[in-house]
Amino acid sequence: MTTATASFAGRTVSRLGYGAAQLGRLSERRDDAVALLRRAIELGVNHVDTAEFYGFSFANEVIREALRSDDDVLVVTKVGADPNPGGRVPLRMAQRPEQLRASVEDNLRSLGVDRLAVVNLRRLDSGPGLRPEGDQMVDLDAQLAEMTALRDEGKIGAIGLSCVTLDGLRRALPAGIACVQNAYSVVAREDEDLLRLCVAEEIAWVPFFPLGGAFPGLPKATDEPAVHAVAESLGATPSQIGLAWLLHHAPNVLLIPGTADPAHLEANLAVAGITFDDATLATLDAIESRSNDVRLG
Repeated sequence: MTTATASFAGRTVSRLGYGAAQLGRLSERRDDAVALLRRAIELGVNHVDTAEFYGFSFANEVIREALRSDDDVLVVTKVGADPNPGGRVPLRMAQRPEQLRASVEDNLRSLGVDRLAVVNLRRLDSGPGLRPEGDQMVDLDAQLAEMTALRDEGKIGAIGLSCVTLDGLRRALPAGIACVQNAYSVVAREDEDLLRLCVAEEIAWVPFFPLGGAFPGLPKATDEPAVHAVAESLGATPSQIGLAWLLHHAPNVLLIPGTADPAHLEANLAVAGITFDDATLATLDAIESRSNDVRLG
């Protein structure tokens, strides 16, 4: 049995939140985007993950419009990349300390707030995605110094890390880390040692690509026969089983599945009610883990 809530940055949040990356699909239907986010909040979501580069600031603008002062929603954003409209990859690296600061200011403006509750520093050290080159190869300590300064100035409340290695997290621990966001799923569990360190240090683990398969060449949880068999036996979808496994796997896991569809939103949030017996969990644990290290750019 899993608990419904967990601690994150000094707050108690539902373990099922909402990732705003898919809101950009509704850029021509702004009212629908606002209604979708309102529906998520009505269903108990109080943790929303976003970034300035999601929909080229559209996601942040929708969050600003949709959230009310009494909703008490923890909004988490990230820096380390900026929007790149028209580029082959729709974001560009922004790793230098002055770029991190500028990205914090951009998020403050688009979200319409004076302080960002949690800001993830998106590194480029691990997992699928871009890799740093030239002046974007920045030492973690220099970045953490800037993030700490921003926290001291009151512009951000807590610091998280994304696409970080085990050694990187160990180096960052003295700065005070609230969460780690890495690509992780039942079919891609390379970061198991990193997850164990987060459990020990009471750091929230917020996996992106929680079902794998977001880029060509990545393994997909929904391609696994064992996932389909469990889904059929429990009357759930394979996607729901992949998400539910994450909640059962470690107590500090917080999920932020994204969608632009209200029915899919409700299906994602229904995962909280899925339970596994020991045999079922062992079946899912036995799925082979494959690499999710796919480069872009």
